[in-house]
Amino acid sequence: MQALVKLENISKYFGSVIANENIHLEIFSGEALALLGENGAGKTTLSKMLFGMYKPSQGAIYINNRAVKLNSPKDAIDHGIGFVSQHFSLVPSLSVAENVVLAKEGGAILDLKKINEQVAATAKKFGLSLKPQAIVSELSVGEQQRVEILKALYRECKLLILDEPTAVLTPQDVRALFKTLKSLQEKGLAIIIITHKLDEVIEISDRVAILRHGKLVSTEITKETNARALANLMVGRDTIAVSRNTDHRVDEQILFAVKDLSLKNKRGLKVLKDISFNIHASEILGIAGVAGNGQTELLRVLNGLQKPDRGEAVLAKQKLSFNDSQHYNNLQIGRIPEDRHKATIADLSVAENLVLEHIEDFSKAGQLSKKAINQYANKLIKDFQIKAKANDKARTLSGGNLQKLILARTLAKEPKLLIVAQPTRGVDVGASEYVHQKLLEQKRNGAAILLISDDLDEVMRLSDRILVIYEGEIMAEFAAEDASREGLGLLMAGNRDAA
Repeated sequence: MQALVKLENISKYFGSVIANENIHLEIFSGEALALLGENGAGKTTLSKMLFGMYKPSQGAIYINNRAVKLNSPKDAIDHGIGFVSQHFSLVPSLSVAENVVLAKEGGAILDLKKINEQVAATAKKFGLSLKPQAIVSELSVGEQQRVEILKALYRECKLLILDEPTAVLTPQDVRALFKTLKSLQEKGLAIIIITHKLDEVIEISDRVAILRHGKLVSTEITKETNARALANLMVGRDTIAVSRNTDHRVDEQILFAVKDLSLKNKRGLKVLKDISFNIHASEILGIAGVAGNGQTELLRVLNGLQKPDRGEAVLAKQKLSFNDSQHYNNLQIGRIPEDRHKATIADLSVAENLVLEHIEDFSKAGQLSKKAINQYANKLIKDFQIKAKANDKARTLSGGNLQKLILARTLAKEPKLLIVAQPTRGVDVGASEYVHQKLLEQKRNGAAILLISDDLDEVMRLSDRILVIYEGEIMAEFAAEDASREGLGLLMAGNRDAA
């Protein structure tokens, strides 16, 4: 059987860094191939070469047995390759049809009636339930993703690359996406899925290609393997699924209490609506929700970066002074932000980043002690298994090691309250396992932990109680053992009847 796309001896170098080395891979029409690997394994680089964003340093790409040069995304699109990123590139104020034809149609005057008819015909052909006239800003996240897929199909895509396609979807949207992908496969479309979620790999893929340190270490037939075996191939060792101890007893003491937090944005719209909750000592409270439903605003308020319009938060009977970072440090509040790159300074060393939040502890008479900073950093590097040296620049670290740096900086101060956002976003299974172990360790040590994550599996695996947030409002609260993916997913989509 002839491959639709074949990569032969593909390598990519960035200076002395080898991102991909001698990759041989075939993709066939009608199959779903999952691309797995740790952060830095080369998945993104390989997909960007397929979509013309990078040129291979050596090797060749064949489409239908003909060597092709993909010098730009336009070249890739012209050769039938589509790419859907987890960060959609849609114009919110335009209609579905206008977004689909954007940058494809020529001429100054568009025939909207004709465009709507063409887009509707393409959507119908591939079983995508979208109205061409619908405004994109009014669509759900799952529907917006379908618009991105429709864009690729309208351009007569033969191979569709999906990067972390379920990262921002509810369980119901994930099922709808997988149904769509199965339908597309039946029509002969080849699909490459890049994801960290092994259960989804097992469900949707026909074959799995595993990258490690830029090399293709194995290609597995999905039905002949399992999630644990794939995880072992990814990281080169046995991995353990980490989850809360169901025998653990939550302390009766309420350590952190939030009452009636409300906030309007610059346009006067309420983005937080009377948010109230309590967290006990030795408890993880998870907040589940689709991205963009008030989580970022709640984090800004609770992290001391923004003052709410009203409401209060109390830690161990002491009221928080919003907008006062030093006050937060004195109260032993640990913060793990949702964007690890913004939480570090790329051109400072690992050691400097590790002391960033309490630099005064290493200065005397206005002079910094580099010796003391390096000694402290080396201890944390060892304790938290950070694969870096004290003098390495933070920008040289992988996503997983950057997350470990932030964990080390935060947890070394033994916080009473941990505010944790997206702790494993974009990190591989090995680093995720490590992060989860550290959070549960803090819980055992008596910390109150607020966990905000787009990853519903992560929330369900670690939390003792779960809140669901939708459009800035708490929709419901569940004990973790009473929560179901189905019920949480419906609430995350705004269905109050699921409570």
